[in-house]
Parts: sequence; structure tokens; C-alpha cells
Amino acid sequence: MTDWTIQTLARAIAARKISPVEATRSCLDRIARLDGGIHAFITLDADGALAAARALEAELAAGRSRGPLHGVPLAYKDLCHVPGLPTSCGTKTREYFTAPVECTAAARLREAGAVTLGKLNMTELAMGPFGDNAHHGDVHNPWKPGHCAGGSSSGSAAAVAAGFALATLGSDTGGSIRLPAACCGVVGLKPTYGRVSRAGAMPLSWSMDHLGPLTRTVADAALILEVVAGQDPHDATSSRRGVPYYQRLLESPVAGLRVGIPENHYFDGIDPEMDAAVRAAAGVLAGLGALVAPVRVPDPRTLIDIGNVISRSEAAALHARLARERPHELQPAVRARLEIGFHISAHDYLQALRLRSRLAREFIAEVFAEVDVLVAPVIPEPAPALEAVKSGSVDEFVARMGRFSRLTRPFNALGLPALTVPCGLSSDGRPLALQIVGRAFDEATTLRLGHAYQQATSWHLEGPRL
Repeated sequence: MTDWTIQTLARAIAARKISPVEATRSCLDRIARLDGGIHAFITLDADGALAAARALEAELAAGRSRGPLHGVPLAYKDLCHVPGLPTSCGTKTREYFTAPVECTAAARLREAGAVTLGKLNMTELAMGPFGDNAHHGDVHNPWKPGHCAGGSSSGSAAAVAAGFALATLGSDTGGSIRLPAACCGVVGLKPTYGRVSRAGAMPLSWSMDHLGPLTRTVADAALILEVVAGQDPHDATSSRRGVPYYQRLLESPVAGLRVGIPENHYFDGIDPEMDAAVRAAAGVLAGLGALVAPVRVPDPRTLIDIGNVISRSEAAALHARLARERPHELQPAVRARLEIGFHISAHDYLQALRLRSRLAREFIAEVFAEVDVLVAPVIPEPAPALEAVKSGSVDEFVARMGRFSRLTRPFNALGLPALTVPCGLSSDGRPLALQIVGRAFDEATTLRLGHAYQQATSWHLEGPRL
């Protein structure tokens, strides 16, 4: 399965070169052999996956195909409600979250023919960027055991990198799709706020949460987005805008696109190998005809602070019962972050919402008058060692979290689409990655620029040696 993308596997299934059952068994066998050392899954539904694969195989035999996901094995972060499977949200409680409806994004993928392998490990309550979890085991980076897989969608990224699933769903409130994608050398897309319904998924911060895909290639991310995007009556925040044919737009030329490289903040204090890899990737884009130039951006630190006030207030409101009645079940850093939310006043929360709107308008007007996309690092260093990030006091651990996610969090406050693409390897074999940020609801441009980069390079063809 490590040789397939969604598109190549789908073509092979349609041509009867491999069956949905064979593809599913291959994934399950690989999970059984390797996941004991990675901990990507919380719940593996082998029987359910094989039953679904057999039904899809019978549909093909009867001449019916559901499309480009027919028989393709996928898996979902364990905050997506999937009927028949528990949703722990990374907590000690096996069925912490339930919803009146199936996760809309997962349901749309299932209806399009995807096979559900199970539910993926994550940082407890989606509150952390490293992938540590005391209840279900820390997720280990498939590229380098003992190192972070990123978070909070840690299992989602590790599962794709390890060849357990062809694609996964993750969620992103402050970088939780992009951070693990960068750590694990896969593609991760945070769509525009409202582009993908969040119905049936546990919220962490209802005004900053996003659902999106993690895949091996940008082309696969475009395919998944095309399926899951669009208005949903179960989510009042989902946009009524039409969904473009993202896959058809991938091959549009990138010559003439204005690509901005932030002069300030985003390269400050960056690991030298990360800095060099992202700037080299910008050079590749320039070689493809993109107009790459430095650009100054508004200082994002205020946006980060505002995002903290909003997300911690909303998280505390959502998880107050657990934090108040069973605080001993929570990991210390998660409990500490929730406690902060209880001490934020309504005045400060409402002021943060107002200021966020104003700063977002100013940022978008100032920056995107000059450029079509921004290109920057995702993480300040390659995936660090788990023991190193977990060491020290709770306060030190929480501060470390903030430093590691500082390059992704502004774009949650802004609600803009942001794509993570692998762009190299460190000297000791850890993935390096760049972030492509576009205008609101212009995923098509970020995807075609990322796709053009992958067509010109081979980093996405690399994989961990397992």
C-alpha cells in the first residue's frame, strides 16, 4: 500500500487489478504489523472495514461505481462521530463524545465509496501540538521513533506516512492538521473557515475549528476536499459558496502568481535546515514562473494572543463538566490550559472576537493586495524528541507548545486556507515542510501551487523505512 496514492489505487480498483477487499486487507495487515510501535489508531474496526469492502466489491461486480474513492481505505481522527464506533477524543473516556448526526465529512467520504478502517489517535481533547497521549500512547513519528508525530491530529498524519490509510481526516484549531503533516512528511490542508462542515465532530473552539484532509499528495487532498466541502444544514457556519472542481484546476499554470515570502516573524528563530528548505522551495516556484518576492506582514503576535483568548474560553465552556467533575482524568497540561479559560471574562472574550475581525480585515487587505499566496515554514524545527518536549514543569511544557505552533496559529484566527507540503529532509532524516496560505475560499490556488511544486520535485515520493 505504500506505493499507492488515492488516484492510482482507485484506477487499479476500477480496472479490477486489485479489489477493495485486497486493498483493505493490505492496510489491516500493515497496521497489525507496525502500529504497535506507532500508536496511530485508538479504534481499529477490521471486521467493519472488511464488510464494507466486500459490499463495495459486490457493487463493482454489479457494474456500479461510486466514483474515485470506491474501495479506498481511509481513517478518521477520533473526534469524528462515526456510528457504531466510540469517540474518545483522546480522553480516558471511551465514548466521551456523541452527536445526533454522523460526522458530515466522514459520511460524504463513505457515501463516495471510502472504506472506514477506524478512528485515529490524537492529543487529548485536541489540545496540544506534539501528539503525546497518556491514555492511548504517544504517537511516534514513523520517520524517527521516539520523535513527535505532531498534534493534535497525530494519528491522522502518522497513519498516512506509515501507509496504514490512503488519506485521513484531521481537525485544525491552531495548526493541528498542518503541524503533524509537517512532522510526518505528508500533505495537510486546513481549508477556509466554513468551507467544510464540522457537524458530527467534537468542537474545541467553534469559531476557529476546521476539518480537512491529510494525504500523500496535493492531488489527493484536492480530491478529498472536493468530496467533503460544501454547505451542510447541520452546520450553520458552513458556507453556501459553490465548490470548485479542484482537481480540474490543478494543472492550471502557476506562472505569474505572486508569491510572498514574509520578511518578519515567520523565519525568526527557525532551524537553519528548515529555513534553507523553505527558501529552496520558493526558488523552485520561481523557476516555474511564479513571481516570488519578500513581503512584510502585520505582526501576528496580537492575532495569536487573541486566538488564545477565544479558543481557551470556548474550550473551557465546551469541556467544563469534565474539567470540573473529573479533573484527575486529564493530563496536567490539558487541565492547565482549560483552567485558563475559566478565568477569562466575558468582556475579554467579546473584545477578542471584535478585535479579531478588525485585524483579519486589515491583514487580508494589506497582504493580499500585494500577493496571491504566502509561503512560510510550518514548524520552527523538524519533529523534536518526545521526551525532550515533555520534560520539565507543566508551565514549561505549555510554553513549549506555544512556541512550536506559533507559525500556524495566526491563520486560524484569520480563517484562511493553508496547505502543508513536504519540502525536504533534515541531515538525520526528519521531514521538512512549507506552508502555502491563500485568500479565503481560494483553496484552488494554494492547491495548484502545491501540486506544481510536487510535480517539479520528489520529496512527496519519499517515505519512512518501516
